[in-house]
Amino acid sequence: MWDQRLVRLALLQHLRAFYGIKVKGVRGQCDRRRHETAATEIGGKIFGVPFNALPHSAVPEYGHIPSFLVDACTSLEDHIHTEGLFRKSGSVIRLKALKNKVDHGEGCLSSAPPCDIAGLLKQFFRELPEPILPADLHEALLKAQQLGTEEKNKATLLLSCLLADHTVHVLRYFFNFLRNVSLRSSENKMDSSNLAVIFAPNLLQTSEGHEKMSSNTEKKGVYQILSWKRYQPCWVLMVSVLLHHWKALKKVNMKLLVNIREREDKV
Repeated sequence: MWDQRLVRLALLQHLRAFYGIKVKGVRGQCDRRRHETAATEIGGKIFGVPFNALPHSAVPEYGHIPSFLVDACTSLEDHIHTEGLFRKSGSVIRLKALKNKVDHGEGCLSSAPPCDIAGLLKQFFRELPEPILPADLHEALLKAQQLGTEEKNKATLLLSCLLADHTVHVLRYFFNFLRNVSLRSSENKMDSSNLAVIFAPNLLQTSEGHEKMSSNTEKKGVYQILSWKRYQPCWVLMVSVLLHHWKALKKVNMKLLVNIREREDKV
């Protein structure tokens, strides 16, 4: 089996050589020691906590997913027909009380109003110490969307392969839930475009611990990548990739690495 580090190196080289996309840092693989240390300090807290330090539930076909995410999505599935789900804001007072209960381990989601649970779910992603879509990939994702259609799709596929496996499991689970929400858009009025507009700022948020983008990039790039017309292709593509083709992409990675190494041997 190929060394995962070599696979990632091959992906980075291919993105740079064929698409002109440079990725610096690539923090998709989180620092486990830091997360293990954090786990001993946070107790039962849920919000503002790294994924690895959260309680997890085993979900068939997806692996181990943060229990709060599973509980929230499961509760919302009973209200998936609710018009304006995720768009309509819940009560600020109720939301604060609900968050406090969740952080104290109380099982309160099943009886909470759906808009409050939806608001809490967005807040959960927004308050992660590191964004689920690593900040190092934000500019690369934006550049990929500026390529031609075929190149854009291929580049985005490769970028999605730079995500950590655990992140992939979480995204597969969550994107499948969002897909189910969009399938009921005739009732809830929340199609994939609306969901992209709402969740892009939460999934692509930057934290203080990351190197901040330049002011020009922030002005020119952030608004572009949060615009659904530019971000939707990336969103839809990542949904399909993470949902159906992850194992196939792993094989593509191996072939890519073989091709690169064969070219290097000929030089």
